[in-house]
Amino acid sequence: SEDGRENLFVSRDAKLDGSKAIRGGIPLVFPIFGPPDSGSGSTMPQHGFARTNNWKIVDGSQKDTEEHATIAFSLTLDENVVAGRGEHNMWSLEQTKVDGTGVTLKYEITVAPKTLTTTMVVENTGSDAFNFQMLTHTYFAVDGNASQKKDECYVQGLGGYSVIDKVDDSKTGGTQSYDDNVDLDGETDRVYIHPEKHNTVHVTIGVGGGKTVKMEAYGEVDESPVPVSCVVWNPYKDKAAAMSDFGDDQYHDMICVEPGLIGHQPLLAPGKEARMTQIIFA
Repeated sequence: SEDGRENLFVSRDAKLDGSKAIRGGIPLVFPIFGPPDSGSGSTMPQHGFARTNNWKIVDGSQKDTEEHATIAFSLTLDENVVAGRGEHNMWSLEQTKVDGTGVTLKYEITVAPKTLTTTMVVENTGSDAFNFQMLTHTYFAVDGNASQKKDECYVQGLGGYSVIDKVDDSKTGGTQSYDDNVDLDGETDRVYIHPEKHNTVHVTIGVGGGKTVKMEAYGEVDESPVPVSCVVWNPYKDKAAAMSDFGDDQYHDMICVEPGLIGHQPLLAPGKEARMTQIIFA
């Protein structure tokens, strides 16, 4: 922010040597969200391969003006994806040779005084249409160890979204109230599915100390708008302690608010692009 506040959280124990995805910032999720479907036999790691490979800087993409600074990175399946493809799935080395599947990802970043804009682009460079999921797993920093304090850490703006609760299945199937904020109550892992004809996510996030950050996200497939859903996540005590790259007490200091295209969009045809943009206002 202009006032010097760091709005993104990175764990003090994050692995920065490439041995695993960095625990914090904005990890990129593609082509699956979560683990592979049970029973599929796929060995692809959770959240796919976009966050575990080294991306290349796009030539000519670096620009720095008085208004903003920009840069873009690319990741091509058959060139620099060396980890995370797994076996027994459409993205495996063996299966892509049979099917002619190809994809190039591009990640565009623009930093301005009051906004951070990121756009993830998926280009189908193969010969067949494919299904996919894409999501930005954004970690927001929370001041004052306040993530579990409902009046200080919350997400406002998800009223009308249907809820899938991965911690308490009894809460799945409900609809988020327009009158209530989403807050953290211990371990939290909820998917908020967009209402009908509501394509763009607009949320205000309480980040402790009376401060808020706004986030907007929208997407398209083949130049047609598609709806964006949103995930809210915090590991709480036990899961934080179980993660080697996450400080045991740091669940107090973050909230993940993650916009994404997670299965309610058309197949991506050969030669076409899908994209999702996230804008953080701070």
